[in-house]
Amino acid sequence: MASQAQDVAVTMAIVLATMVAVVGGISALQTPSKGAASRFLPDRTTEPSRYAYEMFVMIYTPIWIFVFGIVVVFQLYEDFDAWMYIKFCGGMMMPLLLQPIVYPSAGFDSPDQARPLLERYSFKANLWILVYSFIGNYWYTHYFYSVLKASYSMPSHRLNNVPIAMIFATHFYFSTYHFFSNAILRKITTTYAAGAMRTVLFCSAILAFSYFTAFMETLTISSYPYYAFEDRDMAYTVGSAFYGIYFLVSFPAFFAFDPNVDDPKQTSMTVWEVIVSSCGYGMMILNLLDFVRLYLDIPLTVGA
Repeated sequence: MASQAQDVAVTMAIVLATMVAVVGGISALQTPSKGAASRFLPDRTTEPSRYAYEMFVMIYTPIWIFVFGIVVVFQLYEDFDAWMYIKFCGGMMMPLLLQPIVYPSAGFDSPDQARPLLERYSFKANLWILVYSFIGNYWYTHYFYSVLKASYSMPSHRLNNVPIAMIFATHFYFSTYHFFSNAILRKITTTYAAGAMRTVLFCSAILAFSYFTAFMETLTISSYPYYAFEDRDMAYTVGSAFYGIYFLVSFPAFFAFDPNVDDPKQTSMTVWEVIVSSCGYGMMILNLLDFVRLYLDIPLTVGA
């Protein structure tokens, strides 16, 4: 058992090191962009709405990670019943959902404070993530049940055999993931000149960060006993690639989300367009997951 775990650790180290080396090598071949300011965050002058939203998510991220970590490390979840899971995960999600409503400036003078609620970038960004989180739990979780033999065993109120609390938890997890992916992709597009090589780097970074994100989530919750895999070693290796399919689609999608919100000469996305966008990308992910399932010839069971 120890030998098997060591083999998995070595395999993962090789995979992640290879990805870093490849992305680093491609970066070295880039042509620097002339005149553009290289940055991780949106330009506060030309993209104030994006800047305020991403700053709020960035500041909230260590807060929810700390609180979540305390619950896991000290096993406080052992005293949770189904309603407590709902309250805890829902409560952790609330700062993100309430920010567009009660604190539209986000502390960074966002133009959202002068917009109607449904036109606020932070509201639309949260809605996009929320729809995506719902689709991911309602549908994609069953691919984990069927393909990776995953299971939830904590007390829970369920919808389609998925703990409702996990929909709430996914929202703050995914908000953080997409903040970091935006930062990485923005750094690439503002640092290097446009062209085929930058496109290769852009795609390589998405691939590497998708796998890394999936692996790190699996690793960091491995001590939580009520989310289990039949073969956890396979979950780390193959499962991370399977989970990473989500982000291969959603990372570039969210990076390009509502591009005209801060341009008064252009029309920004409506709430309906936001919902359709998230559902459309969600269907793309669902198809990719099912293509993998069909290739592996594994039956899919939904709702049982």
